[in-house]
Amino acid sequence: MFPQNVFPDTAEINQQGQLIIGGCNTLELAEEYGTPVYIFDEATLRNRCRSFVNEFRKLYPATQVLYASKAYINPALAKIFHEEGLGLDVVSGGELAVAQYAGFPLEKVYFHGNNKTPHELTEAVEQGIGRVVVDSFHELDLLNQIAADAGKVQDILIRVSPGIDPHTHVYTTTGIIDSKFGFSIQTGDAAKAIRQALAKSNLKLKGLHFHLGSPIFELDPYRAATELVLKFAAGFREEGLEMTEFSPGGGFAIAYTHDQEPPAVAEYAETIVSTLQSTCAELGMELPTLLIEPGRSIIGPAGVALYRVGAIKDIPGVRKYVSVDGGMGDNIRPALYQATYEVVSAGKANQESVEKVTIAGKYCESGDVLASDIMLPTAESGDIIAIPASGAYCPSMASNYNLNPRPPMVLVKDGKSRVIRRRESYQDLMLCDIT
Repeated sequence: MFPQNVFPDTAEINQQGQLIIGGCNTLELAEEYGTPVYIFDEATLRNRCRSFVNEFRKLYPATQVLYASKAYINPALAKIFHEEGLGLDVVSGGELAVAQYAGFPLEKVYFHGNNKTPHELTEAVEQGIGRVVVDSFHELDLLNQIAADAGKVQDILIRVSPGIDPHTHVYTTTGIIDSKFGFSIQTGDAAKAIRQALAKSNLKLKGLHFHLGSPIFELDPYRAATELVLKFAAGFREEGLEMTEFSPGGGFAIAYTHDQEPPAVAEYAETIVSTLQSTCAELGMELPTLLIEPGRSIIGPAGVALYRVGAIKDIPGVRKYVSVDGGMGDNIRPALYQATYEVVSAGKANQESVEKVTIAGKYCESGDVLASDIMLPTAESGDIIAIPASGAYCPSMASNYNLNPRPPMVLVKDGKSRVIRRRESYQDLMLCDIT
C-alpha cells in the first residue's frame, strides 16, 4: 500500500503506477534534472505554514510562528515563508545572510546558537536583528559590549534548560541538564543569567526561551516544561523581569514511516496554549506573546529525494543491496541518527513489494545505508526510487564527502517545476582551493 501519510499533500499515483508530486511526474523530473534530486512541493510547504499559523492563532492570537531555518533554508524558501507571515529562527551568520539576501525583514528574525562569534553578533546587531537568544554568560557580556559600541539597546531572550527529557534521540535532546545549550534552571545558572541580563545597560530582556529537542512525539514534555519555566520566571517579577515573550521552541514531529502517528498541529497548539493560559492565570502573570519554532514539521513533509538505482548485489542468504547514486552525502540522518524512511519505486508504485532489499549509497563508508531490509517491487538498474519526508535536515546537512557535488533542489507546483538551487559542478568543488 502506498504510504500517503509520509508524502507531500499533492502526491498521487497515476494509472501507469508512476509517482506524481505537485502535478509533476517524478520520472520526468529525474530525467530533466538528473539524480539525485530533491523535490519540494510548494503546496505542502504553504499548507504546513498555514496550519501552524491558523491552529495556534485560533487559540492564541498573540502567536508568532518562526521557521527554524536549520531544517533547510535558501532564498526562494525564505520568500515563501515571508509571504506566509512567518518569522525566522536562524543559528548562524550564513542563515542570517540568506534572510538578508531574500529581503526578509530582520525585525522578524531571532538569532539562536550556543557559540555565536563576535563577527556574527556584530553583523546581527548592526543590521537590526529582532532578537538575540542568549545562550551563555560569555555571550551576555560580549553582546552587551557590541550593542554599546553600536549605540543600541538589543532585545534578547534568555535560553533556559528546564531539565525535562523529551524522549527522543540523544543527539537531538537539548533541554536536559547535561546539554551544551542554554542555562540550567536546576544548577542556578538560569537565575544568575536573568539577573545579569537585567543589569546590562545595552540589553533588553524580553522573555525566556527553551527547546527540548526534536522530533518530539509526546505532548507531556511541552506541558511540563511550559509550566516549569513560567513558574520559574514568575520568581523574578519583583526584580524587573517582564515576560512579554515566551518561547517553548519547536521539535514538532512528523511521520517518517507509515506506522508513525505524531500529534496533529492542533494537538501541539492546544497543549502549549492551554498550559500557558492556565499557568499564567494561576501566577497572576500577563499573557506574553507566544513564539513557536517549527522547522522539520514544515519542510520535512514537503521534500522527496529521488535516486537512480545502479549496481544490485545479491549476497545469497545474507542481503540484497540496491545501490543508488546518492547517500550519506545528501542524507546523513540514517548514519547519524539511525533514522528510518519509507522507500517507493517511483515507476512501480502500484506494484506489489516482493523482495527484501537494503538501499545503499555510493559513498565509501559501510554505514552509508539509506534504508535497511525494506520491501520493494523487483528492483532493476535504472529504476527511480523516492524517499519521502526528506525535506528537513537532509540538504541542510549535506556534504561533499568523496568530492561528490551536492544535488539540486526543485520546487514543484501545479504541474510546473523550477530549480531553486542548481546541482553543484566539479568546478564548484574547487572554487575555494588555491594551488
